[in-house]
Amino acid sequence: MIIDAHAHLDEVESFGWKDTPSTLLRLMDAAGIDTAVVTTYADTPGPEDGVERLREYVDDHRDRFIGFPRMDPRYGDEAIEIFEQAIIEYGMKGLKLHPVSNLSNPYSEFNVELLETAARLDVPVLFHSGDRILCLPRQIGEAARKTKATLIMGHIGGFFNAREAIAVAAEHENIILETSALPYPRIIQEAVDQLGADRVIYGSDQPAANPHVELEKFVSSI
Repeated sequence: MIIDAHAHLDEVESFGWKDTPSTLLRLMDAAGIDTAVVTTYADTPGPEDGVERLREYVDDHRDRFIGFPRMDPRYGDEAIEIFEQAIIEYGMKGLKLHPVSNLSNPYSEFNVELLETAARLDVPVLFHSGDRILCLPRQIGEAARKTKATLIMGHIGGFFNAREAIAVAAEHENIILETSALPYPRIIQEAVDQLGADRVIYGSDQPAANPHVELEKFVSSI
């Protein structure tokens, strides 16, 4: 079975978001992907309720989609309550955090409270990571130091920080690296060599990226 650990679904006409389940399923089928972790572009709470849309997507395709609600930690207890409901009542399986989109420090009090909730519920957290402030590998490493939750560092730290991401993961056993959008297959091999195959996972960031290309990159690296 092939699982894509990083994919997106969302439909908000005013924002131009038109990534539908049918689009994603077509890409998955073409690449031979069985199941994908899916999240919205919209944070919840917020003007667009991403959790309810995600619930509909997952409920309609439970054999193909694994829901990770994307939360805005700045809403504090409200965000925690909605996240808990998504896991306990809706059957979602993880948490997505994108610090750049909501301008929240990865290891801020609000973020850590959500991370500790994920740890208590025994579900992983997918962090967007990259080359901008608020999503740098060292910042996510500091978040990892403050929680027992399993953190998945998306994009292996970004274009310029991939080796830094490997170094940070080596310091924190609760960090796993996800490979989407990294253009250097050799660095994926370095991550496997240094961390072990169980801490480096395939993700595509589809539909923005081509899941077949991302899968070939991953397979050729290991």
